[in-house]
Amino acid sequence: MSYLNPSALIPDSLRPPTLPWAASPSPVFEDRGQSEVWVDSLKDYLGRVTDDLMAELPAAQQLSSAERRGMIARYTAVLEGNFIYWMTGTYLASKSEVTREILLENLHEEVRDSHPEMLRRFASAAHAVPDDADAQAVHAHLSKVRLFIGRLSAVPSLAMMAFFEGLIQKFMPYLADLAARQGSAEMEYTDVHGTCDIVHSQELFRALAAEMALSDSPVSARSLFEGVFLLRELLQAIVFPSGGDGLGKSV
Repeated sequence: MSYLNPSALIPDSLRPPTLPWAASPSPVFEDRGQSEVWVDSLKDYLGRVTDDLMAELPAAQQLSSAERRGMIARYTAVLEGNFIYWMTGTYLASKSEVTREILLENLHEEVRDSHPEMLRRFASAAHAVPDDADAQAVHAHLSKVRLFIGRLSAVPSLAMMAFFEGLIQKFMPYLADLAARQGSAEMEYTDVHGTCDIVHSQELFRALAAEMALSDSPVSARSLFEGVFLLRELLQAIVFPSGGDGLGKSV
């Protein structure tokens, strides 16, 4: 069979809602080996998307203390109580034993090491514990991600989670810099996620390949990348809560 290049599904500019989606669906695979080839191409494309997002973050040294505090607080408001829900929903939707084993190990680590508590300590040390205004600033975009996960659609959810793990791993040095500039020396959260999420991202792409090998119907580009776009918008709300120019500022 011929493999569809994922980067051909959508244009390089990821700016919903004006994005002209391509109609090409993902292929149906005869075995896991075929799906792994396609997912490797998808991984490369999403890596470029992540790099583009990182390049558009505002320079930490140019932010005020209030802006740094707000960014950490909004990040905490999103991740502290939602990441385990996202991963659990993806687990419930998955059918492949390989996929479920990978997701269960990730969940086990999140709960065993109390990553939400780790994040709370990080935010508290940076004087950035979320308040009602922080939660409200991200609520609309966060709700969209919750509802997306609630559809229990395995392949799109796995694509979103694999993308997110890779993004967070690269975001950790920036987040740590923000906290340090707030006078914090509590970096366990960023240290842990700056390393473990490298493996998590790799494993989630492997899980995606395993799940796609079981799929008997193609996944549309709109479905496959929907979670990626939702997370991009959520990151925009974390970084630029007032809307502003969006992720269009450079380091």
